[in-house]
Amino acid sequence: MEEDRLMEKCKALIIGGSAGSLDVLLKVLPVVRPDISFPIIIVVHRKHGTDSLLPVLLSTRTEMRVKEVDEKEAILAGTIYIAPSDYHLLIEQDQTFSLDYSEKINYSRPAIDATFQTAAEVYRSQLVCLLLSGSNADGVSGLKSVKIWGGTTVIQDPETAQVAYMPAQAKLNVQIDYELSIEAIGDFINLLP
Repeated sequence: MEEDRLMEKCKALIIGGSAGSLDVLLKVLPVVRPDISFPIIIVVHRKHGTDSLLPVLLSTRTEMRVKEVDEKEAILAGTIYIAPSDYHLLIEQDQTFSLDYSEKINYSRPAIDATFQTAAEVYRSQLVCLLLSGSNADGVSGLKSVKIWGGTTVIQDPETAQVAYMPAQAKLNVQIDYELSIEAIGDFINLLP
Protein backbone atom coordinates (compact mmCIF):
# COMPACT_ATOMS: atom_id res chain seq x y z
CA MET A 1 0.00 0.00 0.00
CA GLU A 2 1.32 3.43 -0.95
CA GLU A 3 -1.31 5.51 0.79
CA ASP A 4 1.09 8.37 1.41
CA ARG A 5 2.24 8.78 -2.18
CA LEU A 6 1.24 11.96 -3.96
CA MET A 7 -1.34 11.43 -6.67
CA GLU A 8 -1.47 13.55 -9.78
CA LYS A 9 -4.64 15.41 -10.64
CA CYS A 10 -7.35 12.90 -11.49
CA LYS A 11 -8.65 13.17 -15.07
CA ALA A 12 -10.94 10.12 -14.87
CA LEU A 13 -12.23 7.63 -12.32
CA ILE A 14 -13.34 4.27 -13.65
CA ILE A 15 -15.27 1.91 -11.41
CA GLY A 16 -15.61 -1.74 -12.41
CA GLY A 17 -17.70 -4.41 -10.76
CA SER A 18 -19.90 -7.43 -11.13
CA ALA A 19 -21.99 -9.44 -8.67
CA GLY A 20 -22.56 -7.38 -5.53
CA SER A 21 -21.23 -4.12 -6.96
CA LEU A 22 -24.61 -2.43 -7.51
CA ASP A 23 -25.23 -2.36 -3.75
CA VAL A 24 -21.86 -0.63 -3.29
CA LEU A 25 -22.66 1.98 -5.95
CA LEU A 26 -26.03 2.72 -4.37
CA LYS A 27 -24.26 3.42 -1.06
CA VAL A 28 -21.30 5.36 -2.47
CA LEU A 29 -22.90 7.69 -5.03
CA PRO A 30 -24.97 9.68 -2.50
CA VAL A 31 -21.73 10.51 -0.65
CA VAL A 32 -19.83 11.76 -3.72
CA ARG A 33 -19.96 15.53 -4.02
CA PRO A 34 -21.58 16.68 -7.28
CA ASP A 35 -18.88 19.27 -8.10
CA ILE A 36 -16.00 16.83 -8.68
CA SER A 37 -13.65 17.86 -11.48
CA PHE A 38 -13.47 14.55 -13.35
CA PRO A 39 -15.87 12.04 -14.95
CA ILE A 40 -16.87 8.79 -13.26
CA ILE A 41 -17.13 5.90 -15.70
CA ILE A 42 -18.95 2.80 -14.44
CA VAL A 43 -18.50 -0.61 -16.06
CA VAL A 44 -20.63 -3.33 -14.51
CA HIS A 45 -21.46 -6.70 -15.94
CA ARG A 46 -24.98 -6.40 -17.32
CA LYS A 47 -27.14 -8.88 -19.17
CA HIS A 48 -28.31 -7.59 -22.56
CA GLY A 49 -31.64 -5.78 -22.34
CA THR A 50 -32.43 -6.72 -18.74
CA ASP A 51 -31.39 -3.66 -16.79
CA SER A 52 -31.79 -0.65 -19.03
CA LEU A 53 -33.04 1.21 -15.98
CA LEU A 54 -29.58 1.21 -14.38
CA PRO A 55 -28.83 4.87 -15.29
CA VAL A 56 -32.25 5.89 -13.97
CA LEU A 57 -31.69 3.98 -10.72
CA LEU A 58 -28.24 5.47 -10.16
CA SER A 59 -29.47 9.00 -10.99
CA THR A 60 -31.83 8.80 -7.99
CA ARG A 61 -28.75 8.57 -5.74
CA THR A 62 -26.78 11.60 -6.95
CA GLU A 63 -27.13 15.19 -8.13
CA MET A 64 -24.57 14.51 -10.86
CA ARG A 65 -25.68 13.89 -14.44
CA VAL A 66 -25.94 10.13 -15.07
CA LYS A 67 -26.17 8.71 -18.58
CA GLU A 68 -25.50 5.65 -20.64
CA VAL A 69 -22.57 6.11 -23.02
CA ASP A 70 -23.15 6.96 -26.67
CA GLU A 71 -20.69 6.10 -29.45
CA LYS A 72 -18.03 8.82 -30.07
CA GLU A 73 -19.32 10.89 -27.14
CA ALA A 74 -16.86 13.33 -25.58
CA ILE A 75 -15.97 12.50 -21.97
CA LEU A 76 -16.89 15.44 -19.73
CA ALA A 77 -16.04 16.15 -16.11
CA GLY A 78 -18.80 16.00 -13.52
CA THR A 79 -20.77 13.31 -15.36
CA ILE A 80 -21.34 9.67 -14.43
CA TYR A 81 -21.20 7.45 -17.51
CA ILE A 82 -22.60 3.91 -17.58
CA ALA A 83 -21.23 1.34 -20.01
CA PRO A 84 -24.10 -0.02 -22.12
CA SER A 85 -24.91 -3.72 -21.94
CA ASP A 86 -23.41 -6.05 -24.56
CA TYR A 87 -20.67 -3.63 -25.72
CA HIS A 88 -17.09 -3.19 -24.61
CA LEU A 89 -16.49 0.42 -23.62
CA LEU A 90 -13.20 1.79 -24.97
CA ILE A 91 -11.53 5.13 -24.30
CA GLU A 92 -10.01 6.78 -27.37
CA GLN A 93 -6.91 9.02 -27.45
CA ASP A 94 -9.08 12.09 -28.13
CA GLN A 95 -10.95 11.34 -24.87
CA THR A 96 -14.13 10.12 -26.49
CA PHE A 97 -15.92 6.81 -26.01
CA SER A 98 -15.99 3.98 -28.50
CA LEU A 99 -18.33 0.97 -28.33
CA ASP A 100 -17.03 -2.39 -29.46
CA TYR A 101 -18.92 -5.63 -30.12
CA SER A 102 -15.90 -7.98 -30.29
CA GLU A 103 -15.59 -11.27 -28.37
CA LYS A 104 -16.43 -11.41 -24.70
CA ILE A 105 -13.50 -11.07 -22.28
CA ASN A 106 -13.73 -13.12 -19.07
CA TYR A 107 -17.21 -14.16 -20.25
CA SER A 108 -18.26 -10.51 -20.13
CA ARG A 109 -19.28 -7.71 -22.49
CA PRO A 110 -18.78 -5.03 -21.33
CA ALA A 111 -15.49 -6.19 -19.89
CA ILE A 112 -13.83 -4.12 -17.20
CA ASP A 113 -10.38 -5.07 -18.54
CA ALA A 114 -11.10 -3.45 -21.93
CA THR A 115 -12.06 -0.12 -20.37
CA PHE A 116 -9.26 -0.07 -17.78
CA GLN A 117 -6.63 -0.95 -20.42
CA THR A 118 -7.67 1.61 -23.03
CA ALA A 119 -8.11 4.33 -20.40
CA ALA A 120 -4.66 3.59 -18.94
CA GLU A 121 -3.03 4.43 -22.27
CA VAL A 122 -4.97 7.69 -22.54
CA TYR A 123 -4.94 9.08 -18.99
CA ARG A 124 -1.75 7.41 -17.71
CA SER A 125 -0.81 8.78 -14.27
CA GLN A 126 -4.01 10.82 -14.08
CA LEU A 127 -6.26 7.74 -14.05
CA VAL A 128 -7.80 6.14 -10.98
CA CYS A 129 -9.42 2.69 -11.36
CA LEU A 130 -11.51 1.06 -8.65
CA LEU A 131 -12.50 -2.62 -8.70
CA LEU A 132 -15.52 -3.68 -6.65
CA SER A 133 -17.25 -6.94 -5.72
CA GLY A 134 -17.50 -9.62 -8.40
CA SER A 135 -17.27 -13.31 -9.18
CA ASN A 136 -14.58 -13.51 -11.87
CA ALA A 137 -11.14 -12.02 -12.53
CA ASP A 138 -12.29 -9.33 -14.99
CA GLY A 139 -10.47 -6.10 -14.13
CA VAL A 140 -7.27 -7.74 -12.86
CA SER A 141 -5.43 -7.52 -16.19
CA GLY A 142 -6.77 -4.00 -16.63
CA LEU A 143 -5.43 -2.93 -13.25
CA LYS A 144 -2.01 -4.29 -14.27
CA SER A 145 -2.13 -1.95 -17.28
CA VAL A 146 -3.15 0.96 -15.08
CA LYS A 147 -0.12 0.29 -12.88
CA ILE A 148 2.23 0.02 -15.89
CA TRP A 149 1.04 3.40 -17.21
CA GLY A 150 1.43 5.04 -13.78
CA GLY A 151 -2.22 5.26 -12.73
CA THR A 152 -3.70 4.60 -9.30
CA THR A 153 -5.16 1.18 -8.47
CA VAL A 154 -7.92 0.80 -5.89
CA ILE A 155 -9.97 -2.18 -4.75
CA GLN A 156 -12.90 -2.70 -2.45
CA ASP A 157 -11.68 -4.52 0.66
CA PRO A 158 -12.53 -8.15 -0.18
CA GLU A 159 -13.75 -8.59 3.43
CA THR A 160 -16.54 -6.09 2.70
CA ALA A 161 -17.44 -7.45 -0.74
CA GLN A 162 -20.62 -9.43 -1.27
CA VAL A 163 -18.57 -11.56 -3.70
CA ALA A 164 -14.91 -11.26 -2.75
CA TYR A 165 -13.31 -13.09 -5.71
CA MET A 166 -12.77 -10.11 -8.02
CA PRO A 167 -11.04 -7.73 -5.59
CA ALA A 168 -9.22 -10.67 -3.95
CA GLN A 169 -7.74 -11.70 -7.32
CA ALA A 170 -6.63 -8.14 -7.91
CA LYS A 171 -4.98 -8.03 -4.49
CA LEU A 172 -3.10 -11.26 -5.26
CA ASN A 173 -1.93 -10.24 -8.73
CA VAL A 174 -1.52 -6.45 -8.84
CA GLN A 175 0.28 -3.84 -6.74
CA ILE A 176 -2.76 -2.12 -5.20
CA ASP A 177 -2.44 1.47 -3.98
CA TYR A 178 -5.62 1.61 -1.87
CA GLU A 179 -7.88 -1.07 -0.36
CA LEU A 180 -11.06 0.55 0.90
CA SER A 181 -14.13 -0.40 2.88
CA ILE A 182 -17.50 0.53 1.34
CA GLU A 183 -17.78 3.39 3.82
CA ALA A 184 -14.37 4.79 2.82
CA ILE A 185 -14.90 4.76 -0.96
CA GLY A 186 -17.05 7.92 -1.14
CA ASP A 187 -14.64 9.92 1.00
CA PHE A 188 -11.72 8.69 -1.13
CA ILE A 189 -13.44 9.89 -4.31
CA ASN A 190 -14.21 13.28 -2.77
CA LEU A 191 -10.55 13.75 -1.84
CA LEU A 192 -9.14 12.94 -5.28
CA PRO A 193 -7.06 15.88 -6.50
